[in-house]
Parts: sequence; C-alpha cells; structure tokens
Amino acid sequence: MSQTTLKVKVGKLLSLTDNPTHYCAGCEHGTLTRLIASAMDELGIREKTVMIDSVGCSVLAYNYFNCDHIVAAHGRAPAVATGLKRVRPDLMVFTVQGDGDAASIGLLELIYAAQRGTPITVFLVNNSIYGMTGGQMAPTTLAGQVTTTTPYGRDPVLTGTELDASKMLSGIEGAAYVKRASLVVTELESQRGKLYTIKNILDAKKSVENAFKVQALGGFTFVEFLSTCSINWKMSILESKRYVQEHTMKKFPLGLYRDTFGVEKK
Repeated sequence: MSQTTLKVKVGKLLSLTDNPTHYCAGCEHGTLTRLIASAMDELGIREKTVMIDSVGCSVLAYNYFNCDHIVAAHGRAPAVATGLKRVRPDLMVFTVQGDGDAASIGLLELIYAAQRGTPITVFLVNNSIYGMTGGQMAPTTLAGQVTTTTPYGRDPVLTGTELDASKMLSGIEGAAYVKRASLVVTELESQRGKLYTIKNILDAKKSVENAFKVQALGGFTFVEFLSTCSINWKMSILESKRYVQEHTMKKFPLGLYRDTFGVEKK
C-alpha cells in the first residue's frame, strides 16, 4: 500500500510581523490577513509587494504585514495604487478595504481602476456596515438590517437597495478577475451535533492567490470577501456567522464573476 506524504507549513510566515492584531474577537479581518501573508510567501512575492492602507478596520495592517506600505486617504487606495503601479510596474500592489471605504467613499476610484484595467489587486471585506467609524449603514447593508443610522432597519424606499460591487465590476471590460468568496465558517448539522466547515476559507485562500497571479499577468483583480461585524451587529460571534449564512449569502451569492485569463481552471 503506497503512502502519501503531506507537507504542512506551520509556524511563522515571513510575510507577517510578530505584532498582535487589533481586530475584534471573531472578526474575519484576521483570517484574511493570514491568507494574504500565506499567498505572499507561497508565491515568493513579499519583497516586491506594497500594500496601500486605506481608512477602516484594515488601516493598521502596516503593523502586521512584513512588506512596504503607503497609507491613503479614506477611499483613495485604488487611486494611490494606480499611481504607484504606473511608476513601478514591477511591483505587486494590493489594497484591503471595507465596503464603506471602497463601495461608498471610494467607489469612483474603484470603478475607474477597473475601467482602466490597472494591474492592481483590491480585496474588499464586506461586513455590511461601517465597522471602525461607528456602525453606520453602508452601501451593502441588507434591507431591514439595523445600524446606528437605521435603528429601525434599512428601508430600501428611503435609502435604495444593496450595492453589489462584484456584479457591478464584472460588467467592466477592464476587470480581469472578479470573485466573491467568504471568510466565514459554515455551520452544519450532524448526528453528533453542530459542525463547522472551513470550505469557504480554503476557497478564499485560492482566490487571494489567483488575484495575485492575474495581477502578475497584467490584469485588474477584485475579490470581495463576506465577513461579519458582531460588535456593530449587536450579536454574539456565532450568531453573526449564522447571519451571513442565512441572510448575507442569499443577497450576495458566492461565485466567480469574471476570469479573463482562466486562472480558476488551472
């Protein structure tokens, strides 16, 4: 009987510092940080990678990623990334932005970067709310969802419907890779009780790697990650993860929206 040797990389990643993160308990920002660092290590791109830190929960990422950083104004990360990429096209440039930052304040910068086909990578963390700045309604807040600015739930008649950033960008010719993934573990029922699968997280890891690969091929890449915000949602950690599974994913279904280079098939 043949034996299969499994190689598992454990311990410290070169693309991470030793600093503890400031993220709230249960927040998927920490998960994404680990996935991005893992991709940087595995692809061997750390020393030529620059992160553009925008305002929001990810703004302190310069303390966590062991690469170069530039801090941008609120919503302007894609514009700064574009400028850097034009000056230094040999670099790998990425941003991590919240839904309020990328899909509201910086929406035009995001659209124009995709329209130009600028070879940068934008990672959007969609937790349906403004997380760091007080829990206000964001463009992705679900209908009926309670926030500090919609205490009775979001009313589409007054505020419009939810903005689907992945669907919107997939219709732009300049975008080469557009995908929606999830950083939230999925709860399953079994004969022995509740189980939690990390299938979504494994797919998210693949999405991060593919985004960098497409950027290296010269394409604009965008990956939206569904996430939670249990603090501002006023839920327990497990309740917030169930909310994503039962509500958020129905409005924002996971999937590949655009893949010009066919990296998902490789």
